[in-house]
Amino acid sequence: MKILLVEDEVRLAEHVSNGLEQAGHVVDTASNGSIALEHASTTAYDLILLDLMLPGQNGFEVLKNLRDFNIRIPVIILSALSNTEHVIRALNDGALDYIRKPFDFDELLARIGVIGRKSMTQQVTKMVVAGLEMDKVKHEVNRNGKKIELTNREFALLELFMSNPDKLISRTQIAEKVWEVDFDMGSNVIEVHIYQLRKKINKGFETELLRTIVGRGYVLDSNPH
Repeated sequence: MKILLVEDEVRLAEHVSNGLEQAGHVVDTASNGSIALEHASTTAYDLILLDLMLPGQNGFEVLKNLRDFNIRIPVIILSALSNTEHVIRALNDGALDYIRKPFDFDELLARIGVIGRKSMTQQVTKMVVAGLEMDKVKHEVNRNGKKIELTNREFALLELFMSNPDKLISRTQIAEKVWEVDFDMGSNVIEVHIYQLRKKINKGFETELLRTIVGRGYVLDSNPH
């Protein structure tokens, strides 16, 4: 899942972000409500983890603005505010779950898993393109039965291509869908990841699936020659 973590406590944000990435998620962070809304309005997140006591706009205001802007990303509240009235208010304002701080990280992963499974029931969980198969639930990829090990970022990148076979995907689209909002477009990080992904999905096979269209972007062929 691609997750936006909204947390102003730096150490906690780093701890949660690292843990989520180790669990297979792609994570962006925001330290206040305004940044969070900017990220949420420009990036397709699967989930937002939202603190309530934020500088500037608090979490309740962020929730309201998300709904006012018709941004329907699922939200889990992570807050030290433990009164029942806070929980009820957050749920009434549109949050799907409420976890009180301090929390057990395994519990957080379990709650995220519940939302992820609910989301998966509403979308395709397996994709096949030219013998390349992706299982988004098991986080597995294989080509003609041969298992391919991918990093979290490579998996997200391949998911974007497999969701749009035979379509030109530009660097800008890749940066918006797979990387952070503040991604440096002047870097060669995308090219490096494309190179590594291409090696992994093509190694040992006669045909190449991923093509570069010079100066324009990349295409995953559904019928390679």
